[in-house]
Amino acid sequence: MKKVLYTIILLFFGTASFAQTTPVTAPVVKKSKIKTPPKDGFYARKDVDSSVMVPLPDVREEDVFYSKRVWREIDLRDTINSVLKSESSKLIEILMEAVANEELTVYSPKDTTAGKLLEDNDSFKIALSAKDALQNARGTAEGEADASGKIGEPTLKRLRPDEFLKYRIKEDWIFDVKRSVFEPRIIGIAPMKMVEGNWQPVFWIYYDEARPLLSKSRLVNPGNDASVLTYDDFFIRRLFASNIVKETNPANKTIIEILNQTDPKDPRKLYESERIKKGIADYEQSLWEY
Repeated sequence: MKKVLYTIILLFFGTASFAQTTPVTAPVVKKSKIKTPPKDGFYARKDVDSSVMVPLPDVREEDVFYSKRVWREIDLRDTINSVLKSESSKLIEILMEAVANEELTVYSPKDTTAGKLLEDNDSFKIALSAKDALQNARGTAEGEADASGKIGEPTLKRLRPDEFLKYRIKEDWIFDVKRSVFEPRIIGIAPMKMVEGNWQPVFWIYYDEARPLLSKSRLVNPGNDASVLTYDDFFIRRLFASNIVKETNPANKTIIEILNQTDPKDPRKLYESERIKKGIADYEQSLWEY
């Protein structure tokens, strides 16, 4: 009898101990699987690393043995330059957005100081406000009339990128005797639009200030979708096609003004542009002749 009672007590405590140590299993809840959209191709990167901008070597004035300033025009209707107006990324939209956000300082293309009424100016003397720069580029329309018939303030027109089919570049060709390097340095860039039958700059931008912005914008390369070329690379690596429209001269006139040219198809303009290019190339060649 005692043995049976002892066995029952052992079974009771063993069952209680097992009940306490056995974990309670929580009900399994099925989680809905989030479907990740597939990657569109092997190269879908849209941005670029801003650290890829290569800093240009500093040039001291005393090391410049030779300098020649020229002005060029880049025509976006040329196939090589058409990447600047690609649908996915237009240079004029990048510049105008930076101007509107006051990320860039823009300068007037006209000099109205000291009696020089509306003379061409590209020396970065007169800074423009963002509002004035946008007005120069986009133009203004008359304001709407209110109930009393009073005309409101003029409003900005919508930006039309197809109006900006040319860019003017001011650059110096220099020979740095310290590094023994003959190279071009872009000083300024100006978008151009047709005004009263003539292509005119709407404002000037100092290129060194624009480089950090241009180096963050990826250039559409029709030859390689995986290319990481930026707009800064396009200008620094001289990937554009252009024609020289002016060189430094005593009269400070453009090639058209010197030739007194009225016909835009006159071949003399191209001949003169090529003559200036050849003069620069001949000087570079003479540096290394013995």
